[in-house]
Amino acid sequence: MAVKDFALPDLGEGLTESELVSWKVAVGEEVRLNQIIAEVETAKALVELPAPYDGRVSRLYVEPGVTVAVGEPIVAFEVGAPEGATGAGGPEVQEAAPATAAAEAPEPTLVGYGARADSGSRPVRRPRPGLSGPAPDRTPEPALAGSSAPAAVTAPAASVLTAERPLAAPPVRKLARERGIDLATIRGTGERGHITRQDLDRASAPAAVTAPSPGGATAPATLPSAADEVRIPIRGVRKATADAMVRSAAVPQATVFLTVDVTPTMELIGRLRAHPASSEARPGLLAVVGKACTIAIARTPELNSRWDDENQEIVQYRRVHLGIAAATPRGLLVPVVRDAQSLSLADLAVAIRELAETARAGRTAPSALTGGTMTITNVGVFGVDAGTPLLTPGEAAILALGATRRQPWEHDGAIALRDVMTLALSFDHRIVDGEQASRFLADLGRILSDPASVIAMV
Repeated sequence: MAVKDFALPDLGEGLTESELVSWKVAVGEEVRLNQIIAEVETAKALVELPAPYDGRVSRLYVEPGVTVAVGEPIVAFEVGAPEGATGAGGPEVQEAAPATAAAEAPEPTLVGYGARADSGSRPVRRPRPGLSGPAPDRTPEPALAGSSAPAAVTAPAASVLTAERPLAAPPVRKLARERGIDLATIRGTGERGHITRQDLDRASAPAAVTAPSPGGATAPATLPSAADEVRIPIRGVRKATADAMVRSAAVPQATVFLTVDVTPTMELIGRLRAHPASSEARPGLLAVVGKACTIAIARTPELNSRWDDENQEIVQYRRVHLGIAAATPRGLLVPVVRDAQSLSLADLAVAIRELAETARAGRTAPSALTGGTMTITNVGVFGVDAGTPLLTPGEAAILALGATRRQPWEHDGAIALRDVMTLALSFDHRIVDGEQASRFLADLGRILSDPASVIAMV
């Protein structure tokens, strides 16, 4: 029976690493081809990995919470005829094939990932301390007699993290190095004896010191400790967002604002939702603004462009791929509506709703999060009146919608209560001048304050 390693596949869109979120299988478990074996989180989406073989899981190289490079083995399978199969010459035991030999053989096609290129070379594997040795022993540790509180336990000898090293996740090891703590001196209180951040906090907490009191006596004083801190690893969507914002900050950006009476648009939305023809689509303000953007872009195409620094060119797009910023439990995602300029208002509303629901469920495919040409973000849903949005890298403009508020406003020569909203447009000043940005925003405001004016624009 041969042993084959399965490496983290290239999930596309230039992603080079992913975090293993959870295993759906255990060592010794029989799996079938395309059975889901793990969930990984890329910088853009949560992705399910299917099994590449029929076989038995013989080893899990990586524990949940660890970031893995594309091409790095994450699991090993026993595949082929069972060991001890009887042949013509009697019982025969087939030794496990070396991992390198298994890697050289072409792997079957993975659903959604495409066939692996038969390059004849193996991707470089980054060594991970402690992730060598036999498969992990998943037998629960017995509780210590007479103890009702969690107690430190000793790691089993047959652990995936070898007994020669203290049990600790990579982030904990890094924190220990930063604090100068020898993990060999710490007794772990985590599962199977793992050393946790709390164990490090207890070990590094300073002892109480004495400080002189006004009367000359000494009184105990406590210094701030690491226990007062909460450290959150930077990875996944947060890491991708941070990287994107650093790149965005390198672009010369400017922002223009416009406050608009959107009462006619809100009345139009009410009529559309009540109309049988659009009752299922239920278009909202975001869909109307998106449609208005495609109309305004046709009059100011500079907003639908990108800067090509390598070739020293401005690349202007003929089609509008509209990014819709969505707040999700995993962080900010920007799924893209392809060819928004060719969609009806009803179709655009459905597309936006479906993308937002998929993003919040954490099931957006990485390909759906790239290729946008302009972005809309609705900060008004959080009760914010206005903001200065930062550009999505590679785009020339981003529009932020503020909250729609009922407030006194000049209307037909008198003061009346109207629905008012502030628009904020940030733009790449290398591509777009203030005149072009202002003209685009004025067109947008004209459509939202008087939807019938579209007739004069198209």
